[in-house]
Amino acid sequence: MARRRFKSSKWGCYWDPSDVAFSSYGAAERRNGYRRRDRDHSSTSAAVLKHLRAVSMIMTPATPMFGILRRAAPRLTRNFFTCHHASNIPATSKTTRRLLGSSATSRSGDGILSKPPAVFDLTNLSSSLKSGGKTRVKLFPETSNKSVAYWLLGSAASVFGIVVFGGLTRLTESGLSITEWRPVTGSLPPRDAADWDAEFAKYRSSPEFKLLNPHMTLDEFKSIYYMEWTHRIWGRLVGITFLLPAAYFIARRKVSAPMAGKIVGIAGLIGFQGFLGWWMVKSGLKDDLFAPGSHPRVSQYRLTAHLGTAFLCYTAMLWNGLSILREHKFLANPQTALRLFDHLKSPGLRVFRRSVGALAVLVFCTAMSGGLVAGLDAGLIYNEFPYMGTGLTPPKSELFSDFYSHTPDKSDIWWRNALENPSLVQLDHRILATTTFTSVMGLWAYTKLSPTLKKMLPGACRKGMHGVVGFVCLQVALGISTLLYLVPLPLASAHQAGSLALLSSVIILGGRTWVPRRAARLIQQRLAHSRPVLPKR
Repeated sequence: MARRRFKSSKWGCYWDPSDVAFSSYGAAERRNGYRRRDRDHSSTSAAVLKHLRAVSMIMTPATPMFGILRRAAPRLTRNFFTCHHASNIPATSKTTRRLLGSSATSRSGDGILSKPPAVFDLTNLSSSLKSGGKTRVKLFPETSNKSVAYWLLGSAASVFGIVVFGGLTRLTESGLSITEWRPVTGSLPPRDAADWDAEFAKYRSSPEFKLLNPHMTLDEFKSIYYMEWTHRIWGRLVGITFLLPAAYFIARRKVSAPMAGKIVGIAGLIGFQGFLGWWMVKSGLKDDLFAPGSHPRVSQYRLTAHLGTAFLCYTAMLWNGLSILREHKFLANPQTALRLFDHLKSPGLRVFRRSVGALAVLVFCTAMSGGLVAGLDAGLIYNEFPYMGTGLTPPKSELFSDFYSHTPDKSDIWWRNALENPSLVQLDHRILATTTFTSVMGLWAYTKLSPTLKKMLPGACRKGMHGVVGFVCLQVALGISTLLYLVPLPLASAHQAGSLALLSSVIILGGRTWVPRRAARLIQQRLAHSRPVLPKR
């Protein structure tokens, strides 16, 4: 077949009807008799543009090239604008896999595709084009690293320990031994005799020394000083061991975005807890903050706020640490997790789920009423059970005394007696504790006697319920023993630890009973993305 040739001033190009390939050569190459033919039908877009640019230099309306190109346009488009080389490359990029779909193609040993390439997901492609061709990069991963969970659980254990040690500090009346708040310079204890004399002189000016310990020696002061100093140092260590790893995990993107916000919230709660600690101690260092002539003690309101913040901080660390571990467990076996979620959402378990949530609130409120008992030393009166004096309750005139009212019309007599009268405060704590014990045993009986719940309740929830029953029985025994034996130090400390352990058991039971919404959403998204995008027939 005759070959037509079109020449220009610098380049010579020809069109071969039997081959859809452009060849171009310069004048020097033409003189040397060399022709370079480009027969690669899988050229890249850059090479195509180069050849088209060369062709455009000789395309004028006068040339007959337009007719040839018009006849060869279908074949030209199919051969030059289909990159066969790129179709043989497996999709390794996350963006490419997202655009091509999850059904990635595989190559055999000879480079031939084992199955057709997946079609484009037009939804993702259109969203990418709308954003200017740039895919949105997430700053945080979908799930947090397991190391974050272990760190949170370790921090929760440290908070558990400092709560118990804080109870010992309160029981030994050591909390008012340090009369200043120095977060930085107060990290070191007195180093010589002069420093000890200066600290002891500050304590001698406090109301506690004047009214309770006027004969205390320097050695006795050192024992209570070290108790309060250890408690404060432990609090600083809790803050440091939480803030520094939190900054590292967030900076290294080892936590999800929701978990990063929760960690920042816990960090703020720790700082607020330190402020509440000093605010509580300050209430026992001034005579105008308690009744004249009464026993020098910290405010029961501030003590309860300090204790409640510690409980919230511990619960947040425990819950989030366990949530991360549960997410990894569920994502490892998503089909089984979805079946479990559907089972937990069934109407037959609705009453049990709500009862566990109400039980957690009840346990927390009971523990806070114990903080009021500790702040008022209400455990040192009516050391008998179940009676309080001659009956189950003290006389009404004692429970709602006018002594605690601060207004002429006695309008505050109800709530002030409930929060400031030791007799009524102890009665409230007894009622709440009895209600908690009865609720736990009733819920346990419901799991045993209800045919529907007995059949539907998962084994993990059943074991968690048994743990709650064991801890509540132990807590009741410790509380009654503490009251009968006039609040001895070991029993009182164990009773405070038991309240936190009981709350932990209820939280663990809730984690096995309540459906984690975020984990369920992640599983559904991953299952949806794992389905291949099939071409429409």
